[in-house]
Amino acid sequence: MKKKVLSILSLSAVLWIHAQEKDTLNQKKIEEVVITGQYMQQSINKSIYKVEVIDAQQIKNMAVTTAAEVLNQNLNILIEPSRGSGDSSANIMGLTGEYTKILIDNIPVVSDQGMGNMVDLTKLNVNNIERIEIVKGSMGVEYGNNAVAGIINIITKKNYSKKFTGVASLQEETVGKDYDWFKKGNGRHIQFLNLGYKINDHWTIAADINHNDFQGFKGRYNGYKYFSENNDGLRGYDWQPKDQLTTNASIRYHKNNTTFYYKVNFLTEKINVYNPVIEELYLGGGNRTYVANDADYKTKRWIHQFNIQTKLGSRINYNGDFSYQTQERKKQEYQYDVPNRQELSRGEDFTYYQSEVMYSRGMFSNFLDSEKVNFQIGYELDRTKGFASGEIGDFGSTGNDDVNRIIFNYANFISAEWNVNNWLSLRPGVRLALSNKFDSQYNYSATARFKTTQNSDIRLVFGSANRFPTYDELYTYMVDNNHDIRGNENLKPETGYSAGIFWDYTTATANNWRFNFSASGMYLDVKDRIESVIISNSPLQYTYLNVDNYKSLLFGGSVTAKKGDLSLNAGVSVLGISQVLNTGHLTSPDDYNFYAEANLSANYTLPYTKTLFALYYKYTGTKKMFTHQPNAQDPLDAGQYVLGKIDDFSMLNFTVSQPFFNNHLELSAGIKNIFDVSTIRNTVQSGDGHNATANQQNLFYGRSYFARLNYNF
Repeated sequence: MKKKVLSILSLSAVLWIHAQEKDTLNQKKIEEVVITGQYMQQSINKSIYKVEVIDAQQIKNMAVTTAAEVLNQNLNILIEPSRGSGDSSANIMGLTGEYTKILIDNIPVVSDQGMGNMVDLTKLNVNNIERIEIVKGSMGVEYGNNAVAGIINIITKKNYSKKFTGVASLQEETVGKDYDWFKKGNGRHIQFLNLGYKINDHWTIAADINHNDFQGFKGRYNGYKYFSENNDGLRGYDWQPKDQLTTNASIRYHKNNTTFYYKVNFLTEKINVYNPVIEELYLGGGNRTYVANDADYKTKRWIHQFNIQTKLGSRINYNGDFSYQTQERKKQEYQYDVPNRQELSRGEDFTYYQSEVMYSRGMFSNFLDSEKVNFQIGYELDRTKGFASGEIGDFGSTGNDDVNRIIFNYANFISAEWNVNNWLSLRPGVRLALSNKFDSQYNYSATARFKTTQNSDIRLVFGSANRFPTYDELYTYMVDNNHDIRGNENLKPETGYSAGIFWDYTTATANNWRFNFSASGMYLDVKDRIESVIISNSPLQYTYLNVDNYKSLLFGGSVTAKKGDLSLNAGVSVLGISQVLNTGHLTSPDDYNFYAEANLSANYTLPYTKTLFALYYKYTGTKKMFTHQPNAQDPLDAGQYVLGKIDDFSMLNFTVSQPFFNNHLELSAGIKNIFDVSTIRNTVQSGDGHNATANQQNLFYGRSYFARLNYNF
């Protein structure tokens, strides 16, 4: 580890020494703005919330193509991949994807679990976005259900300054050591095309298409062609092959005080799951072969979104969002003759998850037309029709039932922003949420922003939010000779409360260095957590109950330094987690267990050739968490809680980019995951579909090399 850190510091020092005097910040006339949690788009420095921003240039420098890859660089965000489903969700402040709300242009994204939560971040490409905005903490007043740990808001590009804009991109990557160009080969192959046309001063249209072909990562396996009569279980992949196509088309109109924007997004994805277990198949006449029962998992998703911003009368601002979204996931099983490499039979497609959502959110503000006092009244409604098949899970009253449910949620929220004077702003807020499934929920928020000096401010933020139970928690029914696990339709939503303090300070030196220092502290408390609990030891029975609590403490700091063509950023954080686990007969200790994270990025552009060097490093420390250990010798024994451990790891990426022909053509190359991390030891949970083997957790697919070609028309 010391050698790794020394190498990083050495490279950073080289970049620092070669920094030039030219201050590119002085050339950037457009002030960075945010929309997440704001009444209107405004400067990030005036935002009432602490908003972390990753802009399009940073994303381009990383040479990444999905939201999962981008967010993995941020502190206190861990992207957790699932080998079984191929999905990757965001873990923020130690909480899984159910507690984080994912938005595109302020609209929650449809998923198997409903709206905004447990969204697969690998399905969100980032080739045509302006920025990603992140707010950590409970945001229930502004964004409703499941916004417990935070908000991730992906802001897409909507306006084009030129008459015609066109960008084409081709990116080729190795996957571990494997790569070739051909179909059913190896590696990762990405193609992207974006076209924008400004019809006149009022109308703009745009369209883009992105193809991401990931040919799988073998890891400890040997691929789908591998055959062994010993049935050694080594056929297949650690990361399953995935082929993804995403398209967008949009139209924007702007005149005077009115802007409207419509976009349609279509995604299709196919994941090939290859069974490591093979079986003998007798063909008669003394002949036989060996077959595997494989499956293709297919996803289709449509997102229609419409936004209008206008004035009602001469004063009141109205911002309305409307969306219709569907996601359907299908499975198709087939029998594959492994030694002869041919299909023997293929079943019909069947739908195992389906979601259909109608969503609307509207906000009215500027009633008083005053710079001193403003308040906002809003509504939000969503109607989610969900389906889960008994073919893929154990649901209903018998375990083989399909589950069809419609959940309708409606909420009103109000907040007021008072600029008391030129150094103090206050904003309290409250939300009332009604549902046809759950009792009424109240959420509260209170924020204060103190401008302590011209270059410094402090934000105090308090908020609450609810997490609604998932399909599995409500409707699971798995009862056989070995199991008795039942969902609970009487579960109530979990409730999260967060409080944070954030300090930012910006300064400039006489020799054109610009510095930004920040420090923060956050507390998060989640009550009535839903957990699988033993309700009977003989016979052994489980159900889901609101029994657990979860608390976390987060302390962090960062510094950004910029001068001319050099930009450096470094951050560190310490997160402590205390959770009360409960089996119904045994309760875990509630000690806080702390672990550290650190990141570093360095970007330097040679002034004459415009060659960009970009380095990104992140360290995640060892985590310790209590986990239940049953007594294998006595199933009636309640067992004990022991302290499990998730090992530390480091990620390092490096990119070099060179523009040609007045920036029309750009060639980039680099290395991702230089330290070659793939799995880490995890004794908190045993091996299952989410882990490579028992006590191993999949994280990445090893070191990869890439080359990217961009052409700007």
